[in-house]
Amino acid sequence: MRLTVIGCGDAFGSGGRFNTCFMVEGTRHTILVDCGASTPVAMKMRGISLNSIDGIVLSHLHGDHFGALPFFMLESQFHLRRDKPFIVVGPPGTCERVTAAMEVFFPRSSQNKWRFPFTIGEITPGVPDEVLGFAVRTAEVVHQSGAPSTAVRLTEGGKTLAYSGDTEWTDALIPVADGADLFVVECYDYSRSMPGHTSFATLQEKRPLLRAGRIMITHMNPTMLERQDEARAAGLLVAEDGMVVEV
Repeated sequence: MRLTVIGCGDAFGSGGRFNTCFMVEGTRHTILVDCGASTPVAMKMRGISLNSIDGIVLSHLHGDHFGALPFFMLESQFHLRRDKPFIVVGPPGTCERVTAAMEVFFPRSSQNKWRFPFTIGEITPGVPDEVLGFAVRTAEVVHQSGAPSTAVRLTEGGKTLAYSGDTEWTDALIPVADGADLFVVECYDYSRSMPGHTSFATLQEKRPLLRAGRIMITHMNPTMLERQDEARAAGLLVAEDGMVVEV
């Protein structure tokens, strides 16, 4: 399994980083985990075709994590003339919110007759599922998004990638990270306790509970971006746009 960081920025593009999006290449399929509003631009900068993506797994329903979907779908339909199947899955509420986003940005677009087989599905937190050959398990975390926000755990080809999504500290992250080859975790602020977000100080305190092979921090605001060297010195990987990691 290979992870490419398409975007690891926060909602406001701090540090000039693109919104959250991780490309995960398995043995048979390539998926995106989250698809923030800037994702198509970031992919094109790196020469990655939208047609190379077989599906998208969403952690939660904020624009910096799923806002590119209307643009992704319409480019696939009208410009790239996609013909292979495409699936989007996310937490409960995904079907309604994706449809609403399509209608807000491009009225009547949700009623398109898609030229490719298109499916939207929802994953119940705590219930094992399967998406394009990836075993998927999600857990509800603490982040207000108008629907359940989730951490995501993907297993394929004997490797496990775990991702916190956006959340303040919750013990729900412990089993998500447990035994994962790589755990990608939000580290929004350096030291402040903020509702719905995790700080570096909190991660350092809780780190003994996170039994993953490697831990990568992401979704950093300016206070954390200024202290990346401290995180690296502590043995953490620090996400950067364009970074490639073998899981």
